[in-house]
Amino acid sequence: MTNILLFAVLPYAALAIFLVGSIYRYKNRGFSVSSISSQFLEGKKLFWGSQPFHWGLFILFFGHLIAFLFPSAVLAWNGQPVRLLILEIAAFAFGLSALLGLVLLILRRLTNRRVQIVTSKMDIVVYAILLTQIVSGLLVAYHSRWGSSWFSAFLTPYLRSVFVFDPQIDAIASVTSLSLKVHVISAFALIGIIPFTRFVHFLVYPVDYLWRSYQQVIWNWSRKHIRTSRSHSEGHKSKNN
Repeated sequence: MTNILLFAVLPYAALAIFLVGSIYRYKNRGFSVSSISSQFLEGKKLFWGSQPFHWGLFILFFGHLIAFLFPSAVLAWNGQPVRLLILEIAAFAFGLSALLGLVLLILRRLTNRRVQIVTSKMDIVVYAILLTQIVSGLLVAYHSRWGSSWFSAFLTPYLRSVFVFDPQIDAIASVTSLSLKVHVISAFALIGIIPFTRFVHFLVYPVDYLWRSYQQVIWNWSRKHIRTSRSHSEGHKSKNN
C-alpha cells in the first residue's frame, strides 16, 4: 500500500496540484507570480551561489529529459566505456556544482539579516526538498553506478507508464536503494509545491516583453532637493498609491 501511495498516487496528486494551483495563482493572484529577487539586498553571495546552482540544475534537468525522451540513444551512447565514463563524470560534476551553489545560497539566507527578513516558510521548504533531491541523486550516482543507463532502461518505462495513466510500479517498488526512492519521491514533491513558491515564475517567462511598450518610470520628487536636503524625510512624498 505504501508503494502504491508513493509511486502511483503521489505522481498524479503532484501533477494535479501543479496544474490547478499554477492556473489559479496566475488567474487570481497574477501579481504574486514573481521570483521575488533579493539581489538588491545582497548581490555578491547571490552571484557565487546562483551561478553553479542554476547551471548545474539546468544541465541535469535536460540530461534527465534526454534520457526520458530518447532512452535508446542514451543506451547506444553508453555502449562505449569511454563515452559512458565521460557522461557519468560530467553528470556527477554538474550535480556537485548544483549542490555547492545550493549550500552557498542556504548559507546566504542564514547569515544575511536583510535576506532573512524576506525569507518565507515556503523558501525553507523548497531549500529542504532541493537539498534532499540533489544529495539523494548524488548518492544514487555514486553507489548505483552507470545511472544514465539504468535511468534510461529502468526509470523511463516507469515514468512513461505514469504519463499514459497506467503506472507500473512493480520494478521501482522492488528496489532496495533508499536514496533512489527518496530521489523519485522528492522530485514529485517539488513539482507539487511549485504553485505555492516563487518557482512558479518560470511558467510565465516574459516573452511578451519583446513587443510590449516600454515601462515609464516617473520621478515625482525633486531630485535636486533630495540630494541636498539634510532632513529626515527627503522631499515630498508621492501622492501615487
